[in-house]
Amino acid sequence: MKTRTHDYDVTLTWTGNHGAGTSAYNTYGREHEVSTAGTPTILGSADPAFRGDPTRWNPEQLQVAALSQCHMLWYLNLAAEAGVVVTAYEDNAHGVMAQDSRGAGQFESVTLRPRVTIAADSDPDVAERLHSKVPEVCFIARSVNFPVHHEPTIVVVPRGTPAGP
Repeated sequence: MKTRTHDYDVTLTWTGNHGAGTSAYNTYGREHEVSTAGTPTILGSADPAFRGDPTRWNPEQLQVAALSQCHMLWYLNLAAEAGVVVTAYEDNAHGVMAQDSRGAGQFESVTLRPRVTIAADSDPDVAERLHSKVPEVCFIARSVNFPVHHEPTIVVVPRGTPAGP
């Protein structure tokens, strides 16, 4: 099988120089912008625990979001292939990061909690089982070195209910 590669270019621009640069830990801001051609800029910062701006995305939130997005996109693909008609999907994902005494940290785990609504004619057991197949193919989940747990909830739309918004 031929291997294909995909390239992803992102520009990160630090915007937190408040006049003194990094002359001391508390003199500079953690604000930055993440951009790429053709998409809206993401306003980023550090986690508020590390002097970051709580109104901006931090890298840890983006890591959890990337896992949640990848899981959803692969799940929808697998559902379509399996004949499961998904009419709504929402995930309340949660990540846990631990810091050691030096201040270094790493994720211990991420738990995805997708609430998936399926059409009345779809099999809820198949819909639930598909979540366990996603980690085999999700690019982001296959790239992390910590466990990603899944706690799905499957809701079946009663017959006669409109399928979408």
